[in-house]
Amino acid sequence: MFTGLVQSLAEVAQLVAEPGGVRLVVREPQMAAATEIGASIANNGCCLTVVEVEGDSISFQAGEETLSRTNLGELKPGDRLNLETSLRMGDEIGGHLVTGHIDGLATVDERIDDAEWSTMWFRVPRRLTKQMASKGSVAVDGVSLTLVDVEDERFSVALIPHTLSVTTLGLRNVGDTVNIETDVLAKYVERQLEGSGTPTSG
Repeated sequence: MFTGLVQSLAEVAQLVAEPGGVRLVVREPQMAAATEIGASIANNGCCLTVVEVEGDSISFQAGEETLSRTNLGELKPGDRLNLETSLRMGDEIGGHLVTGHIDGLATVDERIDDAEWSTMWFRVPRRLTKQMASKGSVAVDGVSLTLVDVEDERFSVALIPHTLSVTTLGLRNVGDTVNIETDVLAKYVERQLEGSGTPTSG
């Protein structure tokens, strides 16, 4: 599990083709010094297992399924991505509970900059907005955010200067693809409503 509080805006050092997928090599000196093989780290919100640590770099393996269903398949050397290590017993949960399992992709539909702040609208499949509500939580590229407005096929978030400066969201422009994970509690609520025969809105 994760919290959606990004610990590093790391750099993609290499993408090495392997049978069935790629080896993703990320340069992050501080995290590499404290990471062991087998650890779980969220890359743009997608949970991957560390397979090698060498110097200032951490390596992960991503299969074809992961590459096709997340924006990790669009990465190239020099790109930046959000990293967060998994929760340990006793850790403080400062964002919200994030599983590291991506529910779908979204595209940046609109970006409204106001001085150092930004409001972003993301276009998503309707099945995902059914699990969202204003003032609820969502993870975008692994970043825990509060939903502002939710429409049938898009939603908005307000981004403070700090979030823009220390995550990939500050680099995102209209048309860019981001990973989305809806709130795990919203998933359970929707499942319960479906099981009870109570119609969901939309």
